[in-house]
Amino acid sequence: MKHLKTSTVPQTDAEFPVIEELLAGNERFRQNEFQEQYDRYSTIARQQHPKVLWIGCSDSRIQSGHITNAQPGMLFIHRNIGNIIPVQDWNFASVLEYAIIHLNIQDIVICGHSDCGAIKALDGDIDSPFIQVWLNNALEAKERVDATLASPATPEERKNRLRCIEQENVRLQIEHLQKYPLAKKALAGKKLQIHGLYYHLDTGLLEKIQ
Repeated sequence: MKHLKTSTVPQTDAEFPVIEELLAGNERFRQNEFQEQYDRYSTIARQQHPKVLWIGCSDSRIQSGHITNAQPGMLFIHRNIGNIIPVQDWNFASVLEYAIIHLNIQDIVICGHSDCGAIKALDGDIDSPFIQVWLNNALEAKERVDATLASPATPEERKNRLRCIEQENVRLQIEHLQKYPLAKKALAGKKLQIHGLYYHLDTGLLEKIQ
């Protein structure tokens, strides 16, 4: 095992305490996990062969690798507010192209989660014009659920409605993904599978969306 050179972590700067905390955490990572698994990290430093393109939410409470116990190098990750796939988006299209053509990824996951702020925002007017425009890509999920459920009358019913919209949004984004020509071609050739997942923040459970 190659031993790492110890770096000097600067004293905490009162003006940038959070950044110094991150740098100190990185040093602990280098001296522990990175050194203990040096062979793995040195291998993936030279090349990557991820198995899954993971499309998730930017929510800070969800670290995709941690909730799946996936090792570094397994997940090729794309995250945004609401785990959304716009029908036409150059950012996502470039991620999809790289994943399928250059990384030969054959499984794509779209993962929603409980207590999603994006889904809550669909119900209210927020003074954030860019976010409002972005969330239009998930609006149909809310409309589908509200067309089938009675108006909630209790806190539990409101919670269930939001959960239904969060899960319906995963289904909607799968539909959006299937409209991309590259995904459509890979699906037709049996070279791609798409999976919907939903993460429960309160229990840690990750379940399939049917």
